[in-house]
Amino acid sequence: MTLAGRTALVTGAASGIGASCAHRLAQDGAHVLVLDNNREAAREVASDIGGQAVIVDLADLAAVEDALVGCEVDVVVNNAGIQYLALLHEFPRKEFTRLLDVMVEAPFRIARATLPGMYARRWGRFVHITSIRGVRGDRRKAAYVAAKHAVEGLSKTIALEGAENGVTSNCISPAWVETPLTHELAQRQANIHGTTPDRILTDVMLGGAAIKELVAPEEIADLVAHLCSGSARHTTGTSIPVDGGWLAG
Repeated sequence: MTLAGRTALVTGAASGIGASCAHRLAQDGAHVLVLDNNREAAREVASDIGGQAVIVDLADLAAVEDALVGCEVDVVVNNAGIQYLALLHEFPRKEFTRLLDVMVEAPFRIARATLPGMYARRWGRFVHITSIRGVRGDRRKAAYVAAKHAVEGLSKTIALEGAENGVTSNCISPAWVETPLTHELAQRQANIHGTTPDRILTDVMLGGAAIKELVAPEEIADLVAHLCSGSARHTTGTSIPVDGGWLAG
């Protein structure tokens, strides 16, 4: 019960990595705010863990700020993400802006709203679920790659500014995780390239990994829990890959 008495905010917590993180942090004693724009799924997760559903579309930046008024948040897990695939010269400006709002501007506003309370209590934890695309580029993913790189930088700034007040900030950068989004993207790529989703998974998504398996969401949640624990109080400003050896090659 390392987080007993703490409040954790997990974005994109209605499914996949976010739901696993919400369950694990609740298991460790935290009261979890399950933030998602999927009302039914968020409420189901919140009910399962004794948490609270916060129904917000992160693209609505004013709503993000309104949702945090009066909240004392000790742990922030920035997990929510969306994707849009297009070549750079064909990438819709509206979609580029929407991805950056959800994955960069919203985390910035969450940090801006929650840091003063953490500083006052002299304790806080930020864990940002980025991606190996936060350190390496990719085709057809200009907004996603740019957003993940930006959050890696945002995390380092939070780490440096928060250190004297007991606040740490780290990134976890997975490769492909067993989530609905991964399988949706496999289908989209299969449609683009005229092949099957299974072939995309094995030959493309896992092509650069030494371990030819999708990462389980629970593995990410366990690492989040460690970074929020007392034994990780000197771990800050880092980016930890969970990539099956992808970046080693």
